[in-house]
Amino acid sequence: MPIDKKLLVGSTTTLILKLLEEKDMYGYQMIETLAKRSDHTFDLKAGTLYPILHNLEKNNLVESYEQKGSNERTRKYYHLTSKGKKLLKEKQEEWISYSTAVNKILNGGVSYAVL
Repeated sequence: MPIDKKLLVGSTTTLILKLLEEKDMYGYQMIETLAKRSDHTFDLKAGTLYPILHNLEKNNLVESYEQKGSNERTRKYYHLTSKGKKLLKEKQEEWISYSTAVNKILNGGVSYAVL
């Protein structure tokens, strides 16, 4: 069953920050990784990703740099800043609280431990 796109919008930035916490990445790499890890729930287009990245960069949450790859093609990589790491931690805590509350309601008030 397809997921309503409105549900995806609020979490996309957090997911990008999480990918960049793991390692520096270039745009297409992020698109592919998100699609693969989410079983294609997050199939971002470049026109969606790059405005998010530019906004993150403008707010000093990520930094970009250019580097040549193995095929001699220069790519723009993004790196998570310490400010970005702090925001990611806050967003992860916020997500745990939110998803726990939603699950309690959907499951009739039953609470599940979050690992």
